[in-house]
Amino acid sequence: MNLKEWAEAQGVHPQTAYRWFREGTLPVPAQRVGPRTILVNMEANAAPEAVGGLGLYARVSSRDQKTDLERQIARLSKWAAKTGRQVVRVEAEIGSGMNGARSKAKRLLADPAVTTVVVEHKDRLGRMNVELVEAALAASGRRLVVLDDGEVEDDLVRDMVEVVTSFCARLYGRRSAKNRAKKALEAAAADG
Repeated sequence: MNLKEWAEAQGVHPQTAYRWFREGTLPVPAQRVGPRTILVNMEANAAPEAVGGLGLYARVSSRDQKTDLERQIARLSKWAAKTGRQVVRVEAEIGSGMNGARSKAKRLLADPAVTTVVVEHKDRLGRMNVELVEAALAASGRRLVVLDDGEVEDDLVRDMVEVVTSFCARLYGRRSAKNRAKKALEAAAADG
């Protein structure tokens, strides 16, 4: 399979896959066979030892953060390459962490070949109840690896801002949601 086909099957932009190949962070074995042709070795992924591989997951909330999404995948791929474990699935999507209807996250969690789900930050998998997902994975002999487990000191405040922003977006529209959420939080702080 050529690199472009592999990238499209994984939901990665072909230029991003080519950059990973050049940087040596492509999560699957590949080799250049011509001046414009790079072949991905899919036999390595189809071998029996593929069971028990890594599933990399990255998420951002909005389309304007797409460059951050690519950086997350690059950092996850680099980490996976350092560990030497095989990557069997890479999923990246744009969607709210509060929304449970994320098809790529569901696909990754349902894949039996993925025994270790790797995310950069815990909140990339979901804003709430990630511990429940972690427990469900553990019950089936799988696990969740969080690369940067450092907690932000104002994590509760950030989560509260996101909840208020979400409610304001539904009430007033997305354009003014952030401003209205900020005003609501300022009013709440002034009352308290």
